[in-house]
Amino acid sequence: MIGIFDSGSGGLSVLRAIRTRMPSANVLYFGDIKNAPYGEKTQEELSALTVHAMQFLQSNGAESIVSACNSVSASLAVSLFDALNLASDRLIEMVGPTVSHFRASDKRVLLCATPATVRSGIYQNGFRMVGRELTAVAIPALAGAIEFGAGDVEYERIIREAFSDVPFDAFDTLVLGCTHYPLVLPVFERVLGESVQIFDPADAVAARVEKQLWPREVGDGRLQFVISKDSAPFRARIKELFPESIAAIEVVQ
Repeated sequence: MIGIFDSGSGGLSVLRAIRTRMPSANVLYFGDIKNAPYGEKTQEELSALTVHAMQFLQSNGAESIVSACNSVSASLAVSLFDALNLASDRLIEMVGPTVSHFRASDKRVLLCATPATVRSGIYQNGFRMVGRELTAVAIPALAGAIEFGAGDVEYERIIREAFSDVPFDAFDTLVLGCTHYPLVLPVFERVLGESVQIFDPADAVAARVEKQLWPREVGDGRLQFVISKDSAPFRARIKELFPESIAAIEVVQ
């Protein structure tokens, strides 16, 4: 079984892409809504939350894990693999597939992400390792606003404020470096217009999952959702993104 975790509903965009490529895989999704948003937390806090989430998934049968949270990618350390008895090829995170996608590209890339992700420098360093440059902009509070359903007016206000000094004519592509952001893609499109192409890393991550885990992760397509705090916006997004699913949503403390 594949375990996927995020601070809430952001990782659902990654889950949807994985289901498209691997519909027969059994998946357990953990949304840590009680501790959302992750993007405002310190690296120490993120490390502790990451260990807790991964241990929860493993204890419930997950043999492979997808970290569907960019902020968590900034906290992943080699020591985690030993602590959790997890082989490195059984953990897929968000940054590597995104960097690989742009390795041979000549696009001028702008990244928007949470403060934790931008502060970590993980994307900037990844691009630099493959000879590319990347400009990163933090968007404080947006992931939390999306998680708790603040609405399009508030999303647009936050995005425009974060982008107020960005010269968009200097970039070809905007990378959505938080899995919550694709959930409000129309708002980003309205703010940017047609001058900048928007890249959602979800499919690149799903392709990496398929490459590393297929055909080991073949099942009957079971889908389970567990959240650490009940949330009406989360339940609404499940119905929107997975209308065919009859999976129950379990709340654990």
